[in-house]
Amino acid sequence: MTAVPPTARPSDPAPHPVHALGGSVTPDDFKAVFRGHPGGVAVITAEGPDGPVALTATSVSSVSVDPPLLVFSVTAASSAAPAISAASTIVVHLLDADDIVVARTAATSGIDRFADRTSWTRLATGEPVFTGVRAWLRCAVVNRMEAGGSTVIAAHALQSHVNRDIEAGTVGNALVYHNRVWHRLGEHSALD
Repeated sequence: MTAVPPTARPSDPAPHPVHALGGSVTPDDFKAVFRGHPGGVAVITAEGPDGPVALTATSVSSVSVDPPLLVFSVTAASSAAPAISAASTIVVHLLDADDIVVARTAATSGIDRFADRTSWTRLATGEPVFTGVRAWLRCAVVNRMEAGGSTVIAAHALQSHVNRDIEAGTVGNALVYHNRVWHRLGEHSALD
């Protein structure tokens, strides 16, 4: 139960918890902190009312293996946000450095991300999927939460496909985004 401040009437809303803790960091400070935190690169696709949509995301994270759940966020500034936020199913493409063209295409605004008909197809269930990427998961959206200018989406993995697997304990060919630059992880970046 939230305590009511002594100067407030019982019918007044309780103060927002963030304000009660003294405010928050500035947007520039928040960006500076996360610029130094690399993220794996994924592309999210869905079928929208006007056709397929895609966006590049570094916010994909696994939550649970049983049931198989993942989360990601979609900024409202993305042209794909309305379709992805409203979709009941989506495809999450988990990329490696061989997929840099797909990552860049889905991250570029103002273009037809599906113009190259040889780079994608539709699953039997209708969702657009980029072919040849390292791996993808077809997911059912199970929850949405508005958070600032974004929507956080939780999804249950229904189907998976791996084109390029990596052995446990090996570095692989991971694609990460760090400080506004694409990076390839490899043996040179392993610390063990």
